[in-house]
Parts: sequence; C-alpha cells; structure tokens
Amino acid sequence: MSEVTRSLLQRWGASFRRGADFDSWGQLVEAIEEYQILARHLQKEAQAQHNNSEFTEEQKKTIGKIATCLELRSAALQSTQSQEEFKLEDLKKLEPILKNILTYNKEFPFDVQPVPLRRILAPEEGGAGAGSPDSFPARVPGTLLPRLPSEPGMTLLTIRIEKIGLKDAGQCIDPYITVSVKDLNGIDLTPVQDTPVASRKEDTYVHFNVDIELQKHIEKLTKGAAIFFEFKHYKPKKRFTSTKCFAFMEMDEIKPGPIVIELYKKPTDFKRKKLQLLTKKPLYLHLHQTLHKE
Repeated sequence: MSEVTRSLLQRWGASFRRGADFDSWGQLVEAIEEYQILARHLQKEAQAQHNNSEFTEEQKKTIGKIATCLELRSAALQSTQSQEEFKLEDLKKLEPILKNILTYNKEFPFDVQPVPLRRILAPEEGGAGAGSPDSFPARVPGTLLPRLPSEPGMTLLTIRIEKIGLKDAGQCIDPYITVSVKDLNGIDLTPVQDTPVASRKEDTYVHFNVDIELQKHIEKLTKGAAIFFEFKHYKPKKRFTSTKCFAFMEMDEIKPGPIVIELYKKPTDFKRKKLQLLTKKPLYLHLHQTLHKE
C-alpha cells in the first residue's frame, strides 16, 4: 500500500468515526454534514479514472456502495418518517469494510447500488479543459432542478449566480457552488443543488452565470430560513473536493434585482453562530434575483 493510499484510508476512517460519533451524540446537523462530505469523497474515488489508483474496479464498487449508505443515513436523519430508514448500527458495520477495503472480499451486507456522481476532471487528469487554466470541462452538468409549478398567490424565486470574487480565483480547479436552503437548526428545507463547473475565470472572479430555481414557494419557508452558497473546488494532491468559503442570504434579503453578499470562512456554519469573514477585501458573491408570482 502506498503512502498516499494509506493516508487516504486514514482520512476516510477519521471522517467516518466523526460522523458516527456526532450521530450517536445526537448532533444531527454535524453528522449529516460529515456523512455528506465523506460520501462525496468516496463517490469521487469510486468513479475516478486515474491510472495511479490502487483500488480495483470491484473495490471501487464497494466504496461507491458505502457512499450510498452514508447518503441513506444522512437522508434518514433529515426525514420525519421512521419506516425503513437506514440505522446507525447498520452504518457502523461498514467501518471495518472501509478500513480494510484493499483486502475485503465478502459480499456487501446491504442491497444498495453506487450513486452516480458527475465526473469532475482536474486539468492534470486530462479531459476537457486540460492544459488551459481558464477553461473548465463543459460536460459537467451539475444537479440543478427545474422550476416548480406555480400556485395561486404563491411566489417562486430564481437566483442567478453571476460570479464570485476571490483573490486566488485563477488557481481554483473545477469550481462549483452547492446551493441549499436551511432552517435555523441547519436542516435542509429543499433538495440540495450543485451548479455545473464554472464557465470561466477572469482576474479575481470565477464566473457561473447559471440559474437556481428555489424548490419551495417563498411563503412556505420557515421563519429564520436562509439560502446557502458553498463554493467548492477540487484538490488534486489530496484527491477530494473541498469547500473554500460560503455565503448565505436570509429571507429579508429576497427582493427582485441584483445583490452582493459577503463571503465567510469555512467550515460552513449553517446555524450562523460563529461567522468569520473570508477577507477584508471587497470580494463578494454576485447574484440576481427574479420573483415569479401568479
């Protein structure tokens, strides 16, 4: 086993234990976040095409299935329905499998399938955009959802993500933004959406120019809800996607027209209690809002 793979397995194991600990302590928001982060890393490795991977195709399938189970547990923690949910004791059975993934050769204990994840190519891995620091793979679709059907007296919101200002914008590989709507406890109120990889970089800006359709009528959002924007990018040396910073918009900021919102340091604080600005420089997330009302 190479040092890189050993380090990777250790990081996965530590993340798995953190999530399970949060889960057992009843810190559900933290558990959900840890599970989702690890699931994304595992999905990425399961679908990686690079030649230096020490994992066989069968091992990648198992890694992908563990990611699916993490997603199932995360969904169970956010659900109000208790039937057929994926339990913590079930999830804990997977820790030794992940730890010993290079030698594991038994049947997977749960009937699940790897979840498809959009492939993200770093320039040094080849593919569209390779060799050009200002271009990105055009085929990465993201997970954007269509606008909801209109209802009489109800308002829908379209948010156009125009650009984000960062001092090291040119160094970000395959950047995209994850958009979520959370209540005051950090629980999702709508499905989470990922933008496609950014369209271009220019000076201190990463440009997206993409529309996000909020998956709930404004009037149905709970008091204190906020819309979060997490800026993420790929780190080829560590072989995973990392959150660089985040921004959020509260309900009183929902109004037609352009808006710029401040950027905060990671980790994403969905409860909005310990916020630290990313920079003192005038760099922001630039959005444009459109309201639709019947």
